Amino acid sequence: MKLSQILTSPIQKAVHELFDVAIDRIEFQITRKEFEGDITMVIFPLLKVIKGNPIEIGTKIGNYLVENVESVIRFNVVSGFLNIVASDDYYLTFFNQIKDKKDFGFADVNPNDKAVMVEYSSPNTNKPLHLGHVRNNLLGYSVAEIIKASGKKVYKTQIINDRGIHICKSMLAWQKFGNGQTPQSSGLKGDKLVGNFYVKFDQEYKVQIAELIAGGKTEDEAKKQAPIIIEAQQMLLDWEAGKPEVIELWKTMNQWVYDGFAQTYNNLGVDFDSYYYESNTYLLGKEVVQFGLEKGIFEKDPDGSVWIDLTPDGLDRKIVLRSDGTAVYMTQDIGTAIQRVKDFPDVGGMVYTVGNEQDYHFKVLFLILKKLGFDWAESLYHLSYGMVELPSGKMKSREGTVVDADDLMEEMTTTAAKISTDLGKLEGYSEDEKAKLFKTIGLGALKYYILKVDPKKQILFNPEESVDFAGNTGPFIQYTYARIQSILRKADFNTSLNITSKDIEMHPKEKELLKQIELFPEVIQNAAHNHSPALVANYTYELVKEYNSFYQSVSILGEENVTKKVFRVQLSQKVAETIKAAFNLLGIEVPERM
Repeated sequence: MKLSQILTSPIQKAVHELFDVAIDRIEFQITRKEFEGDITMVIFPLLKVIKGNPIEIGTKIGNYLVENVESVIRFNVVSGFLNIVASDDYYLTFFNQIKDKKDFGFADVNPNDKAVMVEYSSPNTNKPLHLGHVRNNLLGYSVAEIIKASGKKVYKTQIINDRGIHICKSMLAWQKFGNGQTPQSSGLKGDKLVGNFYVKFDQEYKVQIAELIAGGKTEDEAKKQAPIIIEAQQMLLDWEAGKPEVIELWKTMNQWVYDGFAQTYNNLGVDFDSYYYESNTYLLGKEVVQFGLEKGIFEKDPDGSVWIDLTPDGLDRKIVLRSDGTAVYMTQDIGTAIQRVKDFPDVGGMVYTVGNEQDYHFKVLFLILKKLGFDWAESLYHLSYGMVELPSGKMKSREGTVVDADDLMEEMTTTAAKISTDLGKLEGYSEDEKAKLFKTIGLGALKYYILKVDPKKQILFNPEESVDFAGNTGPFIQYTYARIQSILRKADFNTSLNITSKDIEMHPKEKELLKQIELFPEVIQNAAHNHSPALVANYTYELVKEYNSFYQSVSILGEENVTKKVFRVQLSQKVAETIKAAFNLLGIEVPERM
């Protein structure tokens, strides 16, 4: 039982007996580092019902707890804060309860709870995944794992944007300039090959625009009249009409991209339980729109277009069906959400991992679904995140100035190899072991650098800075884990004893470590509630800092007292297990040796 739970009832009794007042809620917080204490009770809220000096009130409650609660050994009062010191026995009892619990921190799935569906990635099939997709995938995957660890069933999904003018641009450029190239003949991953033709289209389009402008057209006229854009628009019409040769080319080139994506996902370490395709879902919402019209939720304009008026809700009028009867993105997203709940009836909420430029879109989508009467619409969440930028500025897909996800992962592995080799700690490693270690460190650095930042904030990504073996980085944490594994390998004695307060007096650094470990379940729940892997990442860094302080302050394997030595090894092992569990939630591997 947590210290706050142990203390709640005795504090309520103390307040009642000492001041003749009943209280329902007690505010606890972590004791600040500069004061002695394991948990702090905030006195100020009591001043609403108890007249008096907060220091005197805190002192009376503190004395009551020392006299009546076995776990409390002393206290101090600073202003309106009662800092409570717990006994060694409390912490050792806690430690013995979790010592052999491999799933410590993870909640059991409640069968009565609805499942959560987490959408992430959702790329276009006209280019490879880039640095922005990396943040999206890492966020979505990690949030899914954290929600799962918090005790809910989770489904991971994505919708692949596989139709539209941007797809036709790549297809047309391949027809014109591809000379029959395939991934096999070119030696390129399929998504990279298709992406090259997307860039080629833009290059040719710009040439034609310049020629038309030189011939007397305005820029706006030139953009509309360039032959290559007219051809692409015709190809889109042919696709929508089901023209066989266009559909065949579309299927072929999309498959190239899917195969390329699969390799990238595998290298990045993310997975999915289901896939949805825009080519299947873009008409799904039309039936819902008809239902909404009949219910008076939507309204039809004289030109036949269908809208919803959200101005009473502080938004605007939003189109859900064009005058020619074709669907818009909003229609598609309405239909897709409803279809997902049909496909997975136990889903009670969804998390959409999409950049913050779509904040307004999701406000509208969620509100429409609520107005349509879907109870699960109350549990929809937009995991909005900031863009990832480079020191050189924003990335642009059409101009081919994006940081390719595969290239980035390769660069991170190369950087990790260089730094690790320079440090000179690879003696005895085979070439295969080195390659695996470099990938583990490189990807760990990349993932941690991105996930330690609050999702809503922008990131300026610096690969060199991320692969640092000191400070708040993935490699620093990985190195600490490997250091502990080295200690455990050298511990050639029985470490299975149960240590109690009768056996040892705890060192303050041991107590601080246990306090940090005790926080792990709460961190998982908070991270799930806030959809923020950053809380898990930064918790892990604090745990590792605390361990390294412990490591520098006490002797572990060199300790002469056998009982203390056993306990310190056990404590080290639990720290390592917690690091590994936390990093698993972030999709990061930890090496046994470094």
